[in-house]
Amino acid sequence: MSETVGTRWLITGCSTGIGREIARCALEAGHRVAVTARRVADVADFVDTFGPRAIAVPLDVTDREAITSAVAACDEAFGGIDVLVNNAGYGYLSAVEEGDDAEVRRLFDTNYFGVVDTLKAVLPGMRARGSGHVVNISSMTGLVANPPNAYYSSTKFALEALTEALAKEVGPLGIKVTAIEPGGFRTDWATRSMKEASAPIEAYAGDVGVRKDLIKEFAEHLPGDPRKVGEAVLMVTGLEEPPLRLLLGADVLAATRDKIRDLSASIDEWEAVTLDVGFERG
Repeated sequence: MSETVGTRWLITGCSTGIGREIARCALEAGHRVAVTARRVADVADFVDTFGPRAIAVPLDVTDREAITSAVAACDEAFGGIDVLVNNAGYGYLSAVEEGDDAEVRRLFDTNYFGVVDTLKAVLPGMRARGSGHVVNISSMTGLVANPPNAYYSSTKFALEALTEALAKEVGPLGIKVTAIEPGGFRTDWATRSMKEASAPIEAYAGDVGVRKDLIKEFAEHLPGDPRKVGEAVLMVTGLEEPPLRLLLGADVLAATRDKIRDLSASIDEWEAVTLDVGFERG
C-alpha cells in the first residue's frame, strides 16, 4: 500500500508527547485520524481544530472492550484503518529486586499486551483489504537495557520481538510493520507518567538510585523534539519499502552501535565454545 493523503489512522496514547505529535502531523498532512486517550477530553481539541477528519475516541489499551469499541468507531467514521500506531505506554523505574509485582504486571498489560490486543482487533480488517501499516513505538531501551529500566526495557524488548515476527507473518499479506526506537525525548515519560518502585532497597542506592535521580533531573532537558518523531512516522508510512526499525536520536544510535560492537567481540571471543556442542564423531 502506498500511503496517500486521506489514509485512515488509529493512534493510541495521544494525550501528550509523542502520540500527540504523531496525531498532529498526520492530521496536518490531510489524513483522517482516530485520536485516542484514556480521558477523551484530553484529545477533544483535535476535533475542534481539524473537524471531521479527527475523531476523539476513549481508549484504555488494557480494556479489550474499549479496544473493540475504538476499532468500531474507526470503521463507522472512516470505513477502516490503514495505519495503526501503537504508542500508549509508560515508564517504571526500579531495580529488578525492588519491583512491585502488581505494578510490573500492569506495566506489561499496557506496554506489551495492550499492543497485542490492539493488533488482534485491527489486523483482520487489514488482512481483508490486503494492505496496512503497523507502527509500534518502541524505545532505545528496547535495544539496550540499563538500570533502572529493567522492567520497562523488558516490555520494549518483548515489543521488538513481536514486531520482528509480525513483520514476517503479515508481510506476505500486504501489511507493513515498523518499530520506531526513540532515544531521549522531551515528553512526560520521566515526569507525569513515570512510576517507580514503592520500596527502594538501600543496597542499590549508589547505582540504581542515582540513575533514577538523573533520569528525573534531566527529563525536561532532553534533546529530542517529539514533533520530529511525528514527522518521522509520517515519512515512514509514506514509503513503499519502510524499514523494520528506525532509530531516532544520536543517543540511541551510539548506544546501539556500542552494543553491536561489544556483542560481535563477545561472539568472536567465544566462537570455539559456541561451535563445540555437537555429538562426538566416531
